[in-house]
Amino acid sequence: MASTRRLAAILAADVAGYSRLMGADEEGTLADLKAIRRELSDPKVKEHRGRIVKTTGDGLLIEFASVVDAVRCAVEVQRAMAERNTDVPPDRRIELRMGINLGDIIRDGRDIYGDGVNVAARLEALAEPGGICVSRVVRDQVRDKLDFSFEDMGEQQVKNISRPIRVHRVRLAEEADVPSVSQSPPVTLAPLPLPEKPSIAVLPFENMSGEREQEYFADGVVEDVITALSRVAWLFVIARNSSFTYKGRAIDVKQVGRELGVRYVLEGSVRKAGSRVRITGQLIDTSTGTHIWADRIDGGLEDIFELQDQVTSRVVGAIEPKLRLSEIARAARKPTSSLDAYDLFLRALAEVHKMTLDTNQVAIRLLRQALAIDPSYAPAAGLAGWGYCMQRVQGWISLAEAEVAEGVRLAKVAIETGQDDPDALWMAGVTLWLLAGDPAMAASVIDRALRLNSNSAQAWMASGWVQSILGKPDPAIEALHRAMRLSPLDPFGYMFKAALAFAYMIAGRHEEALEWVDQSLREQEKFVPAIRYRVALCGHLGRVEEGREWLRRLLDVRPGLTIAGYMREASAYQPPKIRAIFANGFRKAGMSEE
Repeated sequence: MASTRRLAAILAADVAGYSRLMGADEEGTLADLKAIRRELSDPKVKEHRGRIVKTTGDGLLIEFASVVDAVRCAVEVQRAMAERNTDVPPDRRIELRMGINLGDIIRDGRDIYGDGVNVAARLEALAEPGGICVSRVVRDQVRDKLDFSFEDMGEQQVKNISRPIRVHRVRLAEEADVPSVSQSPPVTLAPLPLPEKPSIAVLPFENMSGEREQEYFADGVVEDVITALSRVAWLFVIARNSSFTYKGRAIDVKQVGRELGVRYVLEGSVRKAGSRVRITGQLIDTSTGTHIWADRIDGGLEDIFELQDQVTSRVVGAIEPKLRLSEIARAARKPTSSLDAYDLFLRALAEVHKMTLDTNQVAIRLLRQALAIDPSYAPAAGLAGWGYCMQRVQGWISLAEAEVAEGVRLAKVAIETGQDDPDALWMAGVTLWLLAGDPAMAASVIDRALRLNSNSAQAWMASGWVQSILGKPDPAIEALHRAMRLSPLDPFGYMFKAALAFAYMIAGRHEEALEWVDQSLREQEKFVPAIRYRVALCGHLGRVEEGREWLRRLLDVRPGLTIAGYMREASAYQPPKIRAIFANGFRKAGMSEE
C-alpha cells in the first residue's frame, strides 16, 4: 500500500513511572494495564472515533480525524483514571501522561510518521502524571468548543525538534482560563542581588480541583511551609506577601529568581479526587532551572488541618537536606580564594560525611578557619564539636583530655552564639552527651532545637539517641520514626536507622533492632557503632556463627577491642545498665573479656 499524507490529531500517551511499577509487581502491573485498556481507554477511543495506531509496552499512539474528539477523549480518560486511583495505594497507582498535537502525518500501512507525531510524543513527555499537554494549534482549535480551559506553559525547547513549541496544559476542572505569558506579561524588574544565605521563595500552589475550599487549603499549605522554613536559621525566606504576587500567573522560575533575588523556588499543586487530595511539590534552582527535589503527598480530607500540618512537615523536612546538599555542591565549585565562613562550613560538612579519620580532621581544620573568620558562627562550632564526637564513637583515635575539653568548649560556643539556630543546638547537644557525659543537659539543648524547628529531622535523630541513653526507648523510637518520615533520603539516614536499632535493643526488641541495623549498614558500612550493635544483637539472638563473622569485621576496624576495653571507653557516654546490655551480647558472640 502506498504512503499517504494528511492532517490529523495525534494523541501520545504513556504510563508515568512504568519501570518502577513493573519492578515492584510485574504481573500485577500488566494485569492492571490490560484492565484499563479493556474497561476504559479502548472504549473511550472508539466512542470518540479514534484509531489506536500502535501500543509500545506502556505507551499508546492514537489518531483522530477531529482535534475536538482527541482532546475530549483524553480529558474523559484522565478524569476516569483519577477516580479509579482514589482508593489505590500511591505506590500502585497507574497514571497516564498525554500529549496532543494537530499536524501533518504520513500513513504507511497501519503506522503513522512525521513531524506531527514527533511533537505529540514530546508534549506527552512534558505532561505531569495524570495531565495533558497540547500544542498551541490544538488549544486554538478547541478553546471555544469545549467546557474546560488551558494554562499557557510558554515556549519549550524539546529533544529533536529544532523550533521551540508553545505548550498549553489542559486544566481538568471547569475554571477560568489563566492568562498566558503573552496576554499578561509580568513587569520586568531589575535583578536583585542574592543574599549571603541560601535563599528560597515558596510560590502559591496551584489549585487543580476547581473547588473554592481547595483554594484555601492550597494557600494554607504554602503559608505554613513559608512559616516553617523561616525557622531554619541558615535560610533566607521570601515573605508571603511577595511570593503571592505570582498567584494565578504562568511563571518562569529564572525570572522569579531575578525578581525576588532567590537561588531556589518551591512550587507545587493541589488536586482533589473524591475524598482524597494529592499535593505535589518541586524544588528548583533558579540559576539553571534544574529540579533538585520533587515528591507528592496523598491524604484524606477527613481532617484537612491535620493533613495541612502533615504536608508542611514532609515538605520542609525533605527539602532542607536537599538544599544543604545543593549548597555543598555549590561551595565545592568555588575557588579557595573566595571562601567565606559559610562555604568553609559546607566543605567541612561534605568531608564529615566521608567517614574517615583523615577527612574528619580536614573538616575540623576547615571549621577552625571558618571560626577564625567569624568566631560567632555557631554552626561551625557545633559541627567541630560533632567532629570530635565522631572520632570517639568510631574509635579512630583515643581522644586526649585536651581534645575532649576543646570539643566541649566548642559545643558551649555553639549554644551561646546559636541560641536561635536549631542545627548548631542539636550538634552541641550530642557533643555534651558524647564528650561531657551529660545526656540530661544534651536533652535540654536538643529540646530547644526542636522548639525552634519542629521539622528538623536531624534534631529528632539527636533526640532519639539521647532519649535511649536516658532509658526512654519508647519516646526515642517515636522520635526516630518521625525523623525518617520527615527526611526519608537524608544524608544522615544511616544514623537514623542505627539509632533506631539502638533504641529497639535497649527496649529488648532484638529482632526489630537487627532489621534496622542491617539497613544502616547497607547505607554506610563504615559506621562503627552500627557494627558494634550488629555483634551484640547476634549474641543476644543466639546467632553464634554470624556473630563471630561480624566480630571479625569489628576487629578489622577496631583491632584488639575487648569487653573490658569497650566498658572503659563507653563509660564516658553510656550508663552502666546500657553497657551491660552490650557486654552480654559481645560475650555471647565470642569477644574476649580482656
